[in-house]
Amino acid sequence: MIQGTTSDAGKSTFVAGLCRVLHRRGISVAPFKPQNMALNSAVTADGGEIGRAQAVQAQACGLAPHIDMNPVLLKPSSDQNAQIIIHGKALKDMNARDYHQYKTVAMKAVLESHRRLSEQYDIIIVEGAGSPAEINLRDRDIANMGFAEAVDCPVIIIADIDKGGVFAHLTGTLNLLSQSEQDRTKGFVINRFRGDISLLTPGNNWLEDHTKKTVYGTLPYLMNFHLEAEDAINSENTFDSDKPLKVIVPVLPRISNHTDFDPLRLHPQVDCQFIAADADIPPCDLIILPGSKNVRDDFNWLKQHGWVQHINKHLRYGGKLLGICGGFQMLGKTIHDPDGIESTAGSIEAFGLLDFKTTLLADKQLKNVKGQLAQSASEVSGYEIHCGVSTGAALNNPALVFTNRSDGAISADNQIMGTYCHGLFEEQTSCQSMLEWAGLENAQAIDYFKRREDDINRLADTIEQHIDLAAVFQLLNITTPDIHKSELA
Repeated sequence: MIQGTTSDAGKSTFVAGLCRVLHRRGISVAPFKPQNMALNSAVTADGGEIGRAQAVQAQACGLAPHIDMNPVLLKPSSDQNAQIIIHGKALKDMNARDYHQYKTVAMKAVLESHRRLSEQYDIIIVEGAGSPAEINLRDRDIANMGFAEAVDCPVIIIADIDKGGVFAHLTGTLNLLSQSEQDRTKGFVINRFRGDISLLTPGNNWLEDHTKKTVYGTLPYLMNFHLEAEDAINSENTFDSDKPLKVIVPVLPRISNHTDFDPLRLHPQVDCQFIAADADIPPCDLIILPGSKNVRDDFNWLKQHGWVQHINKHLRYGGKLLGICGGFQMLGKTIHDPDGIESTAGSIEAFGLLDFKTTLLADKQLKNVKGQLAQSASEVSGYEIHCGVSTGAALNNPALVFTNRSDGAISADNQIMGTYCHGLFEEQTSCQSMLEWAGLENAQAIDYFKRREDDINRLADTIEQHIDLAAVFQLLNITTPDIHKSELA
């Protein structure tokens, strides 16, 4: 099990890299995260919902994502409440206090999934959540040491040196663990070191001497490295005047599946920026309204921060507007939540830019989809995760066409498009077509899946070079011949 001193210490990335290292050696391996709190999720082949990081880790293992890889997913809908998803299906919303009591039930689901994976795969690489030293969360813990103790697995703790204070993070975390938890902590990995790694040797030697634990290695900071984020958003923006297409995405308080925009942020012709609440709204060619876990509250946030006026001005000057999932629902006339699915029951008037209405229902739609863009017939594939059902005349001019149905809408003037389909920019052909619709001439094709594969392999190569794999394999009770990096095809 890989645990971290903090959130964003590198747990998800290190797990993905270890999974690929083992997979390349022909070892049967699967990822596992007992409990995940994230608004970036994926739809599994068996129609469930898991954290997106586990879907990427599954790719690193050469596997299709499965609900057992992340049996408990928490999707916050407010500062107090979260939707509880067990084995891929939404159970209900709970506040933190109620969920704390529910953890004993959730642990049964966690152990059931772990047992099933253990029966199918030789090795399971487990990812913790946050930090095991969060004292207020120790009782009934299912995400970190509580799980590790239940299944008796060894633990490596990773820390991010780029944040500073790495030795304090590691020793402080270890000191706050119980004796049995300290005993099962076998050692440490230091992540994101910039510069000459040999300069860290005295610190690592001190850490081993002080803690009597192994430092398995130090991973360097990887420039221009990309793996889909579990939840964090980088909204530090510097517009690039050399890129011809400008795209902006508002960072909604409950933004979901912002990984939709990773292909745009990696595209050599696109300057795609997340716009935070306190940032000025710059002019652009395309505004994208993203998914949301609380559509009505996030729409009200847009109104409060001047986005209604900005979008109207943007459209008057000929700009394009795209809404995805919750962002699509905002483009219609009204959003009804009669049963309080996302927040308190009620209705709001939305942008009113397209002639349809949306009603939120208890049954969540979870689908992997394939079809075509209606305008260009370009192939598109993605997934749907939403509670809303939309109806109205605007849907007679759909954005996407599937085998037995259509999806979304396009305005009569071709300026506004909306869809429930996440992953719209991942296919080369659909990404090209969407960028040309947005105004980019001669849009280049980029292979996003290959980029992800290349970076997973780059990560695995880095682990091969900088981590004492023989010692890690000893923890896993496996013996495998060393493979030089040049032999990894």
